[in-house]
Amino acid sequence: MKRGIEINSLSRSFGGIRAVDAIDLKVRHNTIFGLIGPDGAGKTTLMRMLCSLMKPDSGTAQIGGLDIRTQGDEIINHLGYMPQRFSLYGDLTVMENLRFYSDIYQVPADVREEKIEYLLEFSRLKKHSDKLADQLSGGMKQKLALCCNLIHTPDFLMLDEPTTGVDPVARKELWKILFDLRDQGVTILISTPYMDEAQRCNEIGLIDSGRIIARDTPENIINSFEKHIICIYSSDNYRARDTALMQECVEDAYLLGEELHIVVSDHEAAYEELEKALASAGTEILSMEKIRPSLEDVFVSMIKSQKREGGV
Repeated sequence: MKRGIEINSLSRSFGGIRAVDAIDLKVRHNTIFGLIGPDGAGKTTLMRMLCSLMKPDSGTAQIGGLDIRTQGDEIINHLGYMPQRFSLYGDLTVMENLRFYSDIYQVPADVREEKIEYLLEFSRLKKHSDKLADQLSGGMKQKLALCCNLIHTPDFLMLDEPTTGVDPVARKELWKILFDLRDQGVTILISTPYMDEAQRCNEIGLIDSGRIIARDTPENIINSFEKHIICIYSSDNYRARDTALMQECVEDAYLLGEELHIVVSDHEAAYEELEKALASAGTEILSMEKIRPSLEDVFVSMIKSQKREGGV
């Protein structure tokens, strides 16, 4: 099964809410594709339809050439799906969970133990194999959940925010596993709220209000941004933001951590105007410089632009 994922005009509504709105998307075989978007953007609904767990209202999709509408039972044999809240059995050990999922996926007895041993080594869970799942850390639970989905050697993985609530070290380890799986030929569709993770994907789709508003490599999406970003540290970033938004040269201003990012078309003219305005407001500028846009800058700008234009 060498083909990737192809989505054609896929839509799904709940009452009057269009959760997924005529999405067209292709995920190439043997790549990691990231779905990036805020809560309620449609990521989970899209994944559930691709896994044949929910029927679309219109449109269709193929997973490795298999139709989600008519071949859902066969798709399951080639697919691993890890929802946001994957159900591990807390009163079973790591080993018992793996054996249980081996039964569910009907892994042949003659390869079962070898496969479990491989996954324990692969995920670095071997020394924890006798621990109850409830005794594991958040990162270990996610790795065990991933192993349970790999027990039947799927060609495709659907991972819905697998690193949410996981510490940075465990996130790094989980991504190393994903890179190894991709190198072994697995096609991975992953949703994540973390922009640093998005930049690790081969391609990403920015999704908002059920629509894909941009799709490309992370680098190309950043390079396509035509505005300039001025980064300010000040004595009061909240006051500085409010002051900046009142200036004619400023198209947007928002806080990212301790930084104030200001979007302008002409950064040289904006420097002088901002310096005067912030000084008049009694705000001390600690530093101000033009920076390269981040993926988060581009995403925030695109979503706000869509809403201003009434596109979503």
